[in-house]
Amino acid sequence: MEHIRPIKSSDQKSFNSVYEMYHGQIYGFVLKRTQSDYIAQEVTQLTFIKLWNQREKLNEELSILIQLFGMARQVMIDLLRKEAIRFKHEGQTAATPFTDSLIRSIESKDLLQMMERDIQNMPRMRRKVFELSRKDELSHKEIAALFSISTKTVEQHITKALLQLKQHLYSIML
Repeated sequence: MEHIRPIKSSDQKSFNSVYEMYHGQIYGFVLKRTQSDYIAQEVTQLTFIKLWNQREKLNEELSILIQLFGMARQVMIDLLRKEAIRFKHEGQTAATPFTDSLIRSIESKDLLQMMERDIQNMPRMRRKVFELSRKDELSHKEIAALFSISTKTVEQHITKALLQLKQHLYSIML
């Protein structure tokens, strides 16, 4: 968060410092998901261009790395979509299903990882109740009996957990 304010003020030294610190991590992030050196290099460059072009919009409450990963993910998906369109126009349809599938796979894996992180960051009791309800498919009555709490309390924990997940999901989609 220390670099955000200077970058927002167009400080190129801070920007260069952030680039030096994080370009390898962004490259690795993209390479792991796409298995393409070319795409990883391209997305890394475009991500840092996007960082500079949208520097005024940076959120000072989030770490620069989290924001970079979010930008890289979006740039990667945009680039893969453009490649899929280019393949379609060039008549190279064999790669299109692969590209479309890769985009969906990346989106769903990232979303599942974010949701799992959010669940792990919930207060202990809320997390346990939510996991028993959604993952283990226990009824509210069974969960209440397990923890010696009322079914209403179980419902409140689940409602709060779902609200927390929805709010985070909504903020990601903006």
